[in-house]
Amino acid sequence: MPRLDALTVHHPRRAGYWLGAVGAVALAGLILYAVVTNERFRWQVVGEYMLAPDILAGLWLTIFLTIAAMIGSSVLGTLIALMNASANPFVRGAAQSYLWLFRGTPVLVQILLWFNLGALFPKIGIPGTVLMWPANDLISPLSAAIIGLTLNEAAYMSEIIRSGLNSIDPGQREAARALGMKGTLAFRRIVLPQALRVIVPPTGNETINMLKYTSLVSVIALPELLYSAQLIASKNFQIIPLLLVATIWYLVLTSILSLIQGRIEARLGRGVASPRRRKARAS
Repeated sequence: MPRLDALTVHHPRRAGYWLGAVGAVALAGLILYAVVTNERFRWQVVGEYMLAPDILAGLWLTIFLTIAAMIGSSVLGTLIALMNASANPFVRGAAQSYLWLFRGTPVLVQILLWFNLGALFPKIGIPGTVLMWPANDLISPLSAAIIGLTLNEAAYMSEIIRSGLNSIDPGQREAARALGMKGTLAFRRIVLPQALRVIVPPTGNETINMLKYTSLVSVIALPELLYSAQLIASKNFQIIPLLLVATIWYLVLTSILSLIQGRIEARLGRGVASPRRRKARAS
């Protein structure tokens, strides 16, 4: 049997690796060159409207819709997740019916239905009392957008939260009760910190998706980022440059959200060895 120090180590050939890297860089360079040098993109017009007041107003409305919808859907999703885990079959059935309805229909259809709610219910309130108001006064384009986005996203957030809570070993709850911890304290100190490691990554992805879903409210003439760009393009006929303006802002916002998500995941993952670290320690 040969000695270990006498063995010759053969490094694998990396020709394919470098060929793939050179090909990817060359392709990216060709695409970038074609985009930058193509005068039909009208980059000077794009730069002119990047900070236009109407574009910035639409940008802030997009951010507001994203934040409002995610906060509302997180709260409502938590409630639905708890209802879905209830031992009461009627409560559990109500939660499952909610999931069936709002996950089974497109969010665009839901937004349009809320916007046209006055056609179904001219007045909203307590029947037979003076507490009745015209639906068209209560359901504005902004409220229809927030309600539609929130109710739809809550169905998905409830499943994310439910999966995060179910990922915790029930034995940990039992151990907490054995130590004399109350249910709320055990949930706050033991269950929630561990569940957040499972909940945060998909929630970050849902937030990025929600940012893009806000463009759907343009169908009800709400001047968010995309609709603001379309309004300007309808006046100066610079359709492609204005679409590029909206695209660049969406990319900027999604990049910021991705960085924030990464920082939160890194903070929640402190003290937990990643697979790469465990492998390095084992070696």
